[in-house]
Amino acid sequence: MDPLVYFRFALALALVLGLVLLVGWAARRFGLAPGGARRLRRGRRLGIVEVMPIDARRRLVLVRRDDKEHLLLLSTTRDLVVEAGIAAPPEDLVAATADDEPAAAAPALPHAPSAAVPPQEEPR
Repeated sequence: MDPLVYFRFALALALVLGLVLLVGWAARRFGLAPGGARRLRRGRRLGIVEVMPIDARRRLVLVRRDDKEHLLLLSTTRDLVVEAGIAAPPEDLVAATADDEPAAAAPALPHAPSAAVPPQEEPR
């Protein structure tokens, strides 16, 4: 094969990888990617603390205003305030937990023992 073909292949690969990185950056920047919530900046009164997608059409958004947090359920058809006026944690606690490892998963809830269902006989 001609070296020009290899050069064109490498150039096309670099272009495609660059486009993938650009789209990923844009998705995180504009809050389209899961876990892409932006941290609050100093001096701002309003900010998004966390975003959690529920399904393809709904997401939970935790919004902080001054020293209060509000939990919103956003969907394509309507928006709902789930809880308003949640006391925000102190700023030093928020900064400390953001730098630590992710919190451990909550323990699983105990399941009730399933009732034994007797096998049904087939009709004759």
